[in-house]
Amino acid sequence: MKLWIGNIAPGTADDEIREFVKKYSPDLVCTKIERVEGDGSRPGASLEFAETPFGALEKISMRLNGMYWKGRPLVVQTLIR
Repeated sequence: MKLWIGNIAPGTADDEIREFVKKYSPDLVCTKIERVEGDGSRPGASLEFAETPFGALEKISMRLNGMYWKGRPLVVQTLIR
């Protein structure tokens, strides 16, 4: 499974995204980040994780969705594929 994070502040580095997710879910290891810039006003990223514990992505998705980070409300969802 993957985690989608939308409305990321422009210019946010991949390492910053990894550290942010790790802060709230230390047991998750992000193996890949695929960026979706769109028109640049509300960039997003799809994150893949190695060996996720059961329910871990759903839990972090609920925790981060709507959270303000760098002055922007995040949109976070789990993705099946």
